[in-house]
Amino acid sequence: MTTFDERERSFEKKFIMDEELRFKAESRRDKLVAEWAAAKLGLSGDAVAAYVKEVRRADLIEKGDADVFRKIRKDFDDKGVKVSDAELRKALQDTLAAAMAQLDAEAAKK
Repeated sequence: MTTFDERERSFEKKFIMDEELRFKAESRRDKLVAEWAAAKLGLSGDAVAAYVKEVRRADLIEKGDADVFRKIRKDFDDKGVKVSDAELRKALQDTLAAAMAQLDAEAAKK
């Protein structure tokens, strides 16, 4: 095997690992932002768990955050919850950062 082949495999392996990490982080972000939104919507108990599932399902509609944003925005609008688009976008960013930090901390413990 040549050095070029080894580098190519190394890049492919890194790409796969990065994609797995991104998927895990976005999934955890969905859970965290859904819990945040559920609190704003006044949900509790089993309703929170059900809402987390709904948000995670919504994230499968298209690539990126737009589907999650639209789902939560619609839910807020339907229930009359006053949260600005900027606040919702910030919550998406903050929960993604928190999810990444949690994954990093878990990886450091291993």
